[in-house]
Parts: sequence; C-alpha cells; structure tokens
Amino acid sequence: MGAMRRALLGEIEGTCITRAKSEKISHEYATIMGIQESVHEILMNLKEIVLRSNLYGTYEASICVRGPGYVTAQDIILLPYVEIVDNTQHIASLTEPIELVIGLHIEKNRGYLIKAPNTFQDGSYPIDPVFMPVRNANHSIHSYENGNKEILFLEIWTNGSLTPKEALHEASRNLIDLLIPFLHTKEENLSLEDNQHIVPLPPFTFCDKLAKLTKN
Repeated sequence: MGAMRRALLGEIEGTCITRAKSEKISHEYATIMGIQESVHEILMNLKEIVLRSNLYGTYEASICVRGPGYVTAQDIILLPYVEIVDNTQHIASLTEPIELVIGLHIEKNRGYLIKAPNTFQDGSYPIDPVFMPVRNANHSIHSYENGNKEILFLEIWTNGSLTPKEALHEASRNLIDLLIPFLHTKEENLSLEDNQHIVPLPPFTFCDKLAKLTKN
C-alpha cells in the first residue's frame, strides 16, 4: 500500500494560483494603506484558495474590489472552465474606500513547486503552489471470521476539489499505467555462469515516477 499512498499524495493533479500581480505592491512584505492584511498575508490567503479545472495550461484571473468590506474567493473573476470550491475563503479586509486590483495566474500541475528567487518581477510575486488535492491518506488491515479473512480500510482526506473516491480512482489509474509495460516483458534464459535471468523491458518515459512510487 506504500505505492498507493504515494500515488494518492503526490501523483494526482490539482489547480492552484501560482502568481499575483498588483501595481500597488512594492515588495512582498509591504503593507497597503486601507488593507488590514500585509501583502505576504494576502499571498498566503491566495495560496489556500481551492480550485478545480479539467484543462491544462496557465489561465489568467483577476480581483477588482472596492472597499470597505471583505474580499473572498467569490470576488475572483475566473474563466468558465475554472471553478472555486469554497467561495467563502478569506483573502483580505478593506478598511477604507480604496480599490484592490490583483491579477492572478492559475495553473494545473502535480506535486508542489517552489519558485526561484529570481522569478520575482515588478509588481508580480510567485506563490509556491501545492498542487496535491489529497491532504492525507492512511490504511489499516483488520481480521475477521476468526482471522480467516482480512479487510482493508482506506482513509483519504482531500481539499474538496475532488472526492476521496475520485482520488482513489485516479491514483489507481496512474499505478496501472506505470505497471502496464511489465505485462509485455519477455524472459530470456541465458547460459550464464550464475544462471541469472535477464528480463528486458521496453523503454518507457515514466521510470522516475516508478522509482518514486516504489519508495516507502
């Protein structure tokens, strides 16, 4: 089950905000008059926004709100094929009648991504995204009928962008795709001194994934 747990935690794709841009931002740890949160806190709140999308690539979104009032996920202007899971997620609190305008980049990927320091641009700041929709996964095996049979329990927690059942199906498909090449191998018995068996494998492009999944 170690490979399945790793597939659940690291091989399922998610959609996240990866960059924010605003002309009012001088640096990441600045404060803006009329906004309760610092720029860093706003970026961290944007990082927590849970999104769902079936398309790949980079999308653009925006926030344009005039205070006073609260800015939440429902204020993000998105393209039709990107969906917000929880519209109530907090972004910022505007305490004065000012206008908050933020441009956003949204991507779909897997794992997590740490932006290099030199990716900072004028008024544009990267958000280290965590694309993993599965937050945790555990399993346990229990015996029943006097120990003659066993039953497997899987516990899967997600961020809401997909259900645990959907996560299990996707992780299972990923594992099957990784193991399919082994079904087409041919064993060749060579007359070597130590009677070793060599099993040639066809080349495939996901060796790194296989090594990652088989490590516990």
